Amino acid sequence: MNRIREIKSERAGDAYYEVRHSSGLKILIYPKPKNSSSYAIFGTKYGSIDNCFRTSPGGEPQKVPNGIAHYLEHKLFESAEGDAFARFAKTGASANAYTSFDMTCFLFSCTANVYQSLEILLDFVQSPYFTEQTVQKEQGIIGQEIRMYDDDPQWRVLFNLLGALYHTHPVKIDIAGTTDSIAKITPELLYRCYRTFYNLNNMVLCIAGNVEPDRVLQVCDKMLKPADPSYHVERIFEPEPEHIVKARAEQKMAVAVPLFELGFKESCAAGRATTQQIAETDILLEALASDASPLFRRLLDAGLINEASFGHEYFEGPGFASVIFSGESRDPEAAADEIKKAIASVRAEGFDRDTFERAKRAVYGRNIAALNNVGCIANSLVALEFAGRELFSYIDAVAQAGVDDVLGRLEVQLKPQYSSLSVVRPKQPAP
Repeated sequence: MNRIREIKSERAGDAYYEVRHSSGLKILIYPKPKNSSSYAIFGTKYGSIDNCFRTSPGGEPQKVPNGIAHYLEHKLFESAEGDAFARFAKTGASANAYTSFDMTCFLFSCTANVYQSLEILLDFVQSPYFTEQTVQKEQGIIGQEIRMYDDDPQWRVLFNLLGALYHTHPVKIDIAGTTDSIAKITPELLYRCYRTFYNLNNMVLCIAGNVEPDRVLQVCDKMLKPADPSYHVERIFEPEPEHIVKARAEQKMAVAVPLFELGFKESCAAGRATTQQIAETDILLEALASDASPLFRRLLDAGLINEASFGHEYFEGPGFASVIFSGESRDPEAAADEIKKAIASVRAEGFDRDTFERAKRAVYGRNIAALNNVGCIANSLVALEFAGRELFSYIDAVAQAGVDDVLGRLEVQLKPQYSSLSVVRPKQPAP
């Protein structure tokens, strides 16, 4: 028996449905009947950081090669009958997939044939097909992808930063692994990881757009295979020290202007941030470094940033959390110093009421506006579900945040002693 709950938001004037399907899968359906398109994501709580785990309480830890989650994502599109992309092409849907640090997601968007496309999505993700020949073939394909990212300055400046911030946490390891690590992947290992993490109790289906909930559930009733209810997985991470590895990292690559990422590491001893804390951090960063902030104007006027490239994010997941500022700069060190000065000023003096209210309205408005985009809705639903959070609760948290709450986040965030600067410089000095 499927259990269905409607989740409403008075603030957003919207609602969606949470379904605990009899198979064990959680399904989130967000109808947008006036929208011309639909967007579906079938995701598993399994990413690149999940390279050590137990499948039974007190059992032996199982260590698998780095990059195997990403490898598995690639392989699931193949079957004995052919390629899933070819099947989607017949329905007119645009399909894709991605592996991040803490999840793997398979998705499609379409303007027609949504239920036929949903059948394809649920079918191929539940139908693994791995052979020695196809696994070896994929090693060459993914090896090329790894080498491509090794030559990508944006990718390198991020992972150089993560290597400077984190001692033991696997977030510092490239999502695709290395050519050496993927060479160790076998069909047996792929099936083991599939059985461990692609259990429906560890997955979620999110679909938003011009869909009828009853018809979505009819497809799910037809396609979903009952999962083992005794499912258990325990992710194992080595203890991560609070301090950073080093204060800077630098690499020379083929770039015209230096790239930088300035990261501030946080302790995760108390677990992941709450929904309220996430909302407060988002408002804090909006007030501190949005394109309407005094910091942004100073950096721009001094020629220290490129207007289009400067940004910030709260980068967090299981066992890791950092605030990261990034951009292009002819003087990354000076840009980093200005950012640290702005943080110190806010820590000492706070925000004036207008600055706080503007930032709060901007974050709130951006999230309300995102509810008109079915892709944003579906991606947000899956990410929030795996983080133990809920979409409308986040919007409420933004609306309820007070200035003292937001400034209180500085007690655990943006501490200069836990910061590191990563820079990618041109191979040849600019003339």
